[in-house]
Amino acid sequence: MSTPTTPPPSSHELEAEVLRTRAELAAAIDELTTRLSPGYQAARIAREAKQAASDAGAMATGAFGNKNGPAQDPRRARNAKLLMGATLVVVIGTAVAVTAVLRRARG
Repeated sequence: MSTPTTPPPSSHELEAEVLRTRAELAAAIDELTTRLSPGYQAARIAREAKQAASDAGAMATGAFGNKNGPAQDPRRARNAKLLMGATLVVVIGTAVAVTAVLRRARG
């Protein structure tokens, strides 16, 4: 038995495939350029920080488990917990420093 062979692609088909591939490659390069730009990264970090602050507030008020709250996304929950922990460390550190300064001032 012989296997059916497909005819080789025509020059128009090859040309169309090359144009499609070039367009896909250009789109991929544009996407990478955008994602790696400092402006895009700064905006992304700012957006995530605002979201973490909002999520930390939701955790503090008990609205953590809402349908589209941070409990649905482990990364958002982690960011909110990290922000709450960092805030707690800053508050405690500030209290300790103020206490130490006041004790020295009193003699």
